[in-house]
Amino acid sequence: ASSVCEAQHSETSIYLDNITRILDRLLDGYDNRLRPGFGGPVTEVKTDIFVTSFGPVSDVEMEYTMDVFFRQTWIDERLKFEGPIEILRLNNLMVSKIWTPDTFFRNGKRSISHNMTTPNKLFRIMQNGTILYTMR
Repeated sequence: ASSVCEAQHSETSIYLDNITRILDRLLDGYDNRLRPGFGGPVTEVKTDIFVTSFGPVSDVEMEYTMDVFFRQTWIDERLKFEGPIEILRLNNLMVSKIWTPDTFFRNGKRSISHNMTTPNKLFRIMQNGTILYTMR
């Protein structure tokens, strides 16, 4: 039984080392100040919104409140990778290290990103460089 546990521990250790190497390579020479494909065609960012609550509505102030999940997807060729995993599921600390679109709501009076107990952000990188970034 102990040899099975040792083998599993060894496989897990190799797997984690591979993921660490992938992450280190992804950011090596990466400049998050430049959009993907800088100098070429525009970067297409696909967005969608899932409304979780709506209201209250103020007729007098002509305003309302919504709680939403805001999802953005784009491709960053610089973040392509190969490895033992198809999707890198990363915490929100990684978001600050890569380029993200400066999306805004044109007629919005105020927008707040949820931060209870940690920032409500989901961040994924697929092997082909597709990024999924969701926030609440």
